[in-house]
Amino acid sequence: MRQDSGLRIAAIRGHASQVFLAPGSGVPDRSSWEPLRPLGETLASTGAAVLVQALTSSPEAHARALQEALAALRSGVDVVTATKSHILSNWRDLEQAAVEGKSRIRISGATGAALPTADLARVALRGMGCTAVRACPNGTSTFVLDQLSAGIGLDAAVLEAQRRGIAEADASADLSGKDAATKVRLIAGLLWDWDVARIAVEAEPIDRRVPALALAAARQGSRLRAVARASLDRPLVVTVRLEAVAPTDPLFHIAGPEKAMVFGCPEAGDITVQGGRSSPAGAALAMLKDLLNLAGLSTAGFR
Repeated sequence: MRQDSGLRIAAIRGHASQVFLAPGSGVPDRSSWEPLRPLGETLASTGAAVLVQALTSSPEAHARALQEALAALRSGVDVVTATKSHILSNWRDLEQAAVEGKSRIRISGATGAALPTADLARVALRGMGCTAVRACPNGTSTFVLDQLSAGIGLDAAVLEAQRRGIAEADASADLSGKDAATKVRLIAGLLWDWDVARIAVEAEPIDRRVPALALAAARQGSRLRAVARASLDRPLVVTVRLEAVAPTDPLFHIAGPEKAMVFGCPEAGDITVQGGRSSPAGAALAMLKDLLNLAGLSTAGFR
């Protein structure tokens, strides 16, 4: 934890073990950790105000992520999570648990790493009349498409993304459009109170036919992008389509692992946020930001 944050890590819970940390102490070797206790016991022992979740979005971790988030929220403990699976499947259950416990849940780490799209959707766009979202929220797909437009093959482009730490070992969620759709589903839930679990997805994958499309777009001065969309005109639907975007489009200018999201606000004008390249550090910083904002809501003055 950063020294100036005013926060303290009281305990760390792993897959099967946990450790309690005294103020100012470091993290001991895992061999000295004790067996994992029920979350309720850990929360009671530490008096923790926030549960921070960084579990994988795997089927194996889903049940634990959901159970622990629900338990924390119902007991009045805020939750900061980068885990997507239980948010997608149990959006309303988590919301109800937070209402019951008068607690809060923040999901910046699940919606685009360092790109502050969740903050915009949840707070900053209130009253702006946002009616649509179009985005390139998956850094891997943007990087791969740019590599394809330069004449590099699909397999080589994916390998390079993995070598740079942009893509995970299994890039299927990135190439299929699933990850981009997931992030826009979450944003739509924050923007318009859609039940994320009920949102249908229509996605076009990056596959063997796409290198030719990327080269054709480049020859015409455009760039191929995997564009995720949601709109009030099509409630509870998110699409991901491969589109050739012109230099005048904000989605044209993102590079490599960067992301971008355009919020369509007819009266206020479109609002665009971009940057926040894909990286574990970006996701961690997004979670730290959520944590600091939760802890600092009682401050006075401009901050």
